[in-house]
Amino acid sequence: MSASIARQRAAAGRNRPWCDDEALLGRMLLAPAVIYITALVGFPFFLAIFYSLSDATVGSTTLHFVGLRNYEGILQDPTFWRSLQNAIVFTLISQALVVVLGKILAMALYGDFRGKWLVRLLILLPWVAPMSLGSIGWLWIFDPVYSIINWSARALHIFGPEIWPVWLGQPDLAMASVILVDVWRLLPLATVIILAGLSAIPQDIHDAAQVDGAGFWRHLFMINIPLVMPIMLVALLFGIVFTFTDMIVIFVLTRGGPFDTTQVIASYSFFTGVQGGDLAAGAAISLFLFPVLAAVAVVFLTLARRAEVA
Repeated sequence: MSASIARQRAAAGRNRPWCDDEALLGRMLLAPAVIYITALVGFPFFLAIFYSLSDATVGSTTLHFVGLRNYEGILQDPTFWRSLQNAIVFTLISQALVVVLGKILAMALYGDFRGKWLVRLLILLPWVAPMSLGSIGWLWIFDPVYSIINWSARALHIFGPEIWPVWLGQPDLAMASVILVDVWRLLPLATVIILAGLSAIPQDIHDAAQVDGAGFWRHLFMINIPLVMPIMLVALLFGIVFTFTDMIVIFVLTRGGPFDTTQVIASYSFFTGVQGGDLAAGAAISLFLFPVLAAVAVVFLTLARRAEVA
């Protein structure tokens, strides 16, 4: 009897439509994402590894295996170390500002007020607009002749007759300028993510804190920030990845200048591999991003999980 029942179940399983097979359906739904990631990320990644171990150059149809020679040359290049230092400073300062300002904006948008939808739309515009066009707009804002910042400050008597900053031509001001543009770009994303975290906090918790007489600062540091901390860490992780791997702002505004003071790993890899023609060295430089970002991702996801459990 048991054997016949098993055969009947097996026959029913074979005759069951594929859409009713949860395991098969799950694999089919995941297949497009796996294919997309493999084609868009996996293939270029392994191709970069292959190029970094060769002497590939632009315009050459032949290449030879050279081992770790490209990596040894990069480690002896002072411009590489300066680019790495600039990338770390650029990322840390910009993301610290993004998280703090994103938290403030999220709390301001959390409450109900007239015209909130319009304010949300205006805040999201920098993220929706193409970054290249936005960077070109900032290029005009920082222009040494037509800068609206300089002319407005001169009209308001903030700048004296002898003060006329060249925002993209002075090392400290150039780094501050690209950080400002990066904050302008990533602030909407962080705001939306943190706002979603605030909206997920049950209203009963806020009501209980109000009944207990918790003030603004106690409510902020004892309830608001701890409960939103996992979401804030995720927003910070996204911001670090986007900032550390992006070169649009640097390419449009400063092209790494003046004197490589705004050169970062992503832009240095592009200028070396594409514009400089040394594909092997450019690929080797770009691969230094992978272990750094992998370590950052593991650390932040671990912290987010612990904060969520706590």
